[in-house]
Amino acid sequence: MQVKLTVPNSWETISLKKYLDYVKEIENYKDDDEAVTAITLWHFCGLQPEWMDKVSVDDLTLLKSKLTKFLYNHEHELQRKIMVDGQTYGFEPNLSKMAYGAYLDITKFNTFTIDDNWANIMSILYRPITSEINGMYLIKPYDGTDNSEKFLKLGMDIHFGALFFFINLSTDLLSATLNYTKEMGIPHNIKPILERSGHLIQHLSHLQTTTSLNLNKLLSSR
Repeated sequence: MQVKLTVPNSWETISLKKYLDYVKEIENYKDDDEAVTAITLWHFCGLQPEWMDKVSVDDLTLLKSKLTKFLYNHEHELQRKIMVDGQTYGFEPNLSKMAYGAYLDITKFNTFTIDDNWANIMSILYRPITSEINGMYLIKPYDGTDNSEKFLKLGMDIHFGALFFFINLSTDLLSATLNYTKEMGIPHNIKPILERSGHLIQHLSHLQTTTSLNLNKLLSSR
């Protein structure tokens, strides 16, 4: 039997929905090496679990090798402009002038991590660009519209970029003086979000540890 598989080569090709589905399922089988291997190859390559025993050792090794080239790398640059359903969206251009309604909606979430609420947070931070000149842009005023479904389709490179932007910013704030904070132009109403740095850093550590353990299991199994 011949099976045609699509092996991803970057986080760009893996949507937020696919990633969330993978994380939820892998959590249920984290102590089962064979299950981790099967679930990883199923979610990322489309290899059905029942086909595992029919794949040659060489082919399985090749699949694992290709995946490990990018799965370890979560840190990406913030993409200030992205394409969403054929329209250009921009990241909140000035956090110090974020609409109070947007701020309130973000703070409704108990965590600031890539979980089931992340698409909602992204739909608040990214909105359609209304005008642009010399690299500067304005985005649509925040009106509370829920576009979270659109962000479930976007690649994880975009989502990791946004997460790491806040992780790095919050880390800077932890080690900065009050004067530096003022110089950065971070308003008092955004500080509670950034003060969640402990949660952000814990999430990053958990994310890296979980992925590393899963990949170590994947590489050492069979």
